[in-house]
Amino acid sequence: MLIKACTPSSVLLVCLGNICRSPTAEEIFRQQAAIAGLDIKIDSAGTGDWHIGHAPDTRAQRHAKLNGYNISKLVARQVTADDFRSFDLILAMDTQNLADLQAIKDGIDEPAETLAKLALFSEEDPTYGGDDVPDPYHGDAEDFEEVIKRIESSAQAWIESWKTC
Repeated sequence: MLIKACTPSSVLLVCLGNICRSPTAEEIFRQQAAIAGLDIKIDSAGTGDWHIGHAPDTRAQRHAKLNGYNISKLVARQVTADDFRSFDLILAMDTQNLADLQAIKDGIDEPAETLAKLALFSEEDPTYGGDDVPDPYHGDAEDFEEVIKRIESSAQAWIESWKTC
């Protein structure tokens, strides 16, 4: 199910711990949106609570920097019910986090249509559509580079999809 909607005013990017994929996606999305001239509030969070208050993984920071992105000032936080009220669109890095987000949303005692729309981060991407952005946490340098490549592609795909509405 593709979400064809006009440009949201706010997007939350979500992975498990908010120290690798989602902070990288936050900065990449922020830069790509700015280049496209879009004024979008962009943030990131994790479904888990292990890394709350921590900076992104040093490997994620290093690879982001090598690719022109600075994520060093970002701080991990956990998704809250309020995020579903204050963001228009929440994008999950993988199907497990998408399912976890749907469970949180289902537990909020408000009409679903008043809450953020949920989608897989790669949903609009013609190259990676429907694929998980793989978690590089237990991987090596190649895995972190692959994550950046996929995030760049999928972020651009969302921005392109909003231009057609």
